[in-house]
Amino acid sequence: MGENEEFAASLEDSKAAYVLSNVAEVVERILTFVPTKSLLRIVSVCRLWRNCARRVLRTQQQLTWVSACGPSNTEAHVLCSILAEEVEKVFLVPRTVLTLVDYEGFTGRAFCYKQNKAKKNRHSPDTVEELNLLFPKGCDIMGITTPGVVLTPSGSYSSLPREYQEGEAGFAIMFPSIEGVHIKPFHFCKKSISPTALKEAGLVDNPELRVVLIFVYEAYKTGGVHFLSQILEPLAKSKALIAGGLVESVFSPPRHCCSQGSFGVVGLALSGPKVQGASVLLDQEVSNPKAAEATIQRLKAAKIPERNTLGFMFACVGRGQNYYHNQANVEADAFHKVFPNTPLFGLFGNGEIGCDRIVKEDYTLCDTDTDSLQHEYTTVMTLVHLG
Repeated sequence: MGENEEFAASLEDSKAAYVLSNVAEVVERILTFVPTKSLLRIVSVCRLWRNCARRVLRTQQQLTWVSACGPSNTEAHVLCSILAEEVEKVFLVPRTVLTLVDYEGFTGRAFCYKQNKAKKNRHSPDTVEELNLLFPKGCDIMGITTPGVVLTPSGSYSSLPREYQEGEAGFAIMFPSIEGVHIKPFHFCKKSISPTALKEAGLVDNPELRVVLIFVYEAYKTGGVHFLSQILEPLAKSKALIAGGLVESVFSPPRHCCSQGSFGVVGLALSGPKVQGASVLLDQEVSNPKAAEATIQRLKAAKIPERNTLGFMFACVGRGQNYYHNQANVEADAFHKVFPNTPLFGLFGNGEIGCDRIVKEDYTLCDTDTDSLQHEYTTVMTLVHLG
């Protein structure tokens, strides 16, 4: 390189250095392409970069998720195997994380025929601690195991969702702090449930409550039916959308109030003026693809905005491929056909909770009681919009 070329290169470097040290608009634009974990490290470079990074962080209100399926190549569940790497690439600061994995794969109950032995139990305090370390301090993490999983592959809102009634599968949805949206996790067992506790969780006497995602575990145990009614009776009287299911177990948050194996409930209470929701019930009479699509089409009447909207599918283990005469992925395909740009997540469980309901900014359409919130051999298909 000649002297003139060296001088020109040096001049260009000095111009770039000046811009990156003094022009906030350029720095801020560049930082929008930097994943959040790297962005948090960048704040120590200088005051300008710190201020720019903070402004960028405040704009990151888009929901994101990591999902995985198929056999794991490690001792960990397939979702846990990739989560650490994928979290490095997300563009938000998670405030709440909803994690759902298949029960057999996560607990090691699945039988490994090649090795003629059961897989190692992956559900341990170490697993939960490793999960907590992936996310910021103070982030609320809810971890649930179910008989089957419904997920949308990572990377695109328009990816085709899949139903997994067998094999390893799981997802982690990351909710950032969103203006006009308040997400409060709750966890009750027979020892901790009370009218006061329900009020503190924002489930009763809360005019801002819009959506409740609810997951009941070990409900088949003695006393589980009464416990479930204690939760659903006050919720049925509210104007909020209630949706969820009966799951196998909960591995996060840890249980401090009840013994291992006892029944309880976890969930998310979504409040605020920016929250909207709608749900429809696919009952036992919906038994072919055309009928499933027609029922899901009714969600269109809610006119839920597309941006920052998630679909949730809470289905009975008795539905799925066998219910539709050996046709796989019927309900997930029907949802994708009606809402091609909305990701779908959910579970196959031991009972469904929900009803036909629309919750908008200024009105609620519903007609329900406690009994009509509980179902068998049905699917509750739900839309949740967060700002």
